[in-house]
Amino acid sequence: MIVNCRDVWKGDLHGAVCLTFDDGHESQLQRAIPLMDERGLRGTFYLAPKMDNWRAWLEPWTEVAAGGHEIGNHTLSHTCSRNFSDDTEAKGLERSTLAEIEADVLEAEDRLQQVLPAPERTFAYPCYQTAVGEGLTRESYVPMIARHFTAARTIGEYGFANSPINADLHYLACQNAEHFRAAELIGLVQRAVNQGRWLIFAFHQIEGGRLGIAEYEFIGLLDFLAQQKGRVWTAPVLDVAKFALQARKAYT
Repeated sequence: MIVNCRDVWKGDLHGAVCLTFDDGHESQLQRAIPLMDERGLRGTFYLAPKMDNWRAWLEPWTEVAAGGHEIGNHTLSHTCSRNFSDDTEAKGLERSTLAEIEADVLEAEDRLQQVLPAPERTFAYPCYQTAVGEGLTRESYVPMIARHFTAARTIGEYGFANSPINADLHYLACQNAEHFRAAELIGLVQRAVNQGRWLIFAFHQIEGGRLGIAEYEFIGLLDFLAQQKGRVWTAPVLDVAKFALQARKAYT
């Protein structure tokens, strides 16, 4: 069956956009969330509560969750490839096991549930990486994540957005948005919506930092999304994933 993705969405909506943010940077609390709230836009914030004072660090996010934003799981230790390190003793994902990563993810979830309880949430793979081991021992930890979360975000090709019907909900493609211009981000939204697809952006810092985006450019994207509410559904990943799950029942 060939499905026109634009027919999946309700009413006049033609597609969906998720604004996601990794690592809980202070600029997200101080700038991103107020700017989104002013425009009635909600997103997903993926946190890794690995610090000793994790309870105090998570506390400001209770107000964020109460405001309708999703708080997602980003593991506890944020383990990525050892290729990022010059230390020959670095462990990284290559020298981790599935059991170790699962324990790490579940400890993060326990901490999140203590401060930010939620019946379900979504997950973001640190550094967009989804496997442990290397070479002949390399294996995906996507199936493990699928046991514990409604959906999960990784990374995709430039200009590509998810089919609400066909996308693997535990391997959702996203567009990392650091250093982008608003006009380019808006163009990606328009392309996705014209196709009836679901676009996920990944942000880190607002202004500054290796993975930052200029506040001016971020505001430009938000203003466009606010103006397009009748046509573009901007929502947390969990909300869109649950909608997609329900919509798929009509095609099975």
